[in-house]
Amino acid sequence: MSALAAIEDRIAPHRLAVFGAFHAEAGDELPPDTGTVFLLGPEEPGFWRHVTSDPEWLDGQPDPLDRWSARVIGAIARSFGGTACFPFGGPPYHPFYRWALRTGRAWASPVTLLVHDRAGLFASYRGAILLPQRIDLPPPPAAAPCADCLGQPCRGACPASALSAAGYDVPACHGFLDTEAGGECLSLGCAVRRACPVSQAYGRLPEQSAYHMRLFHT
Repeated sequence: MSALAAIEDRIAPHRLAVFGAFHAEAGDELPPDTGTVFLLGPEEPGFWRHVTSDPEWLDGQPDPLDRWSARVIGAIARSFGGTACFPFGGPPYHPFYRWALRTGRAWASPVTLLVHDRAGLFASYRGAILLPQRIDLPPPPAAAPCADCLGQPCRGACPASALSAAGYDVPACHGFLDTEAGGECLSLGCAVRRACPVSQAYGRLPEQSAYHMRLFHT
């Protein structure tokens, strides 16, 4: 079994998937002994039902998803002789956006959010496994899904006009979420992310999007 297949086999029971990997190079802001980085994201459908039944979600303590990620991904990394790092816990924060681009499986979308080849605009990363050795990796997809996306519906999907090729107007987004009309984005997830055809095929539950939107808008 290849190292990549072994990692995929190990994370599958936790409803996680390898969302991309890359070989470390100078400028990646990684420990000097890092050879290969694996980025992990939710395997859908099924991730949300799994994680919300685990102890972190049932003990009533804050940040259940982050604590779950630290426990599960940390243990998996150690089992392979590596270390784990996460997109939370800062500042400072690890550059997950840039690392995602390095995998060749995520790109800047027409509205600047990351778009992933499987998760679309629902791209999210629960953590990374850093291994000291350089692992053989498969070639990434040839191009972003946006290149063949008819009409690119994400461009006009934001009801607050907060997301565009010019960037993300965060105050405008929060202002819209405070209105009655913003209730749909809070309960179902960002309208722009939901508009992406790849996102629609990913199987992410509205409950998960609502959880993240509540944290974002708190």
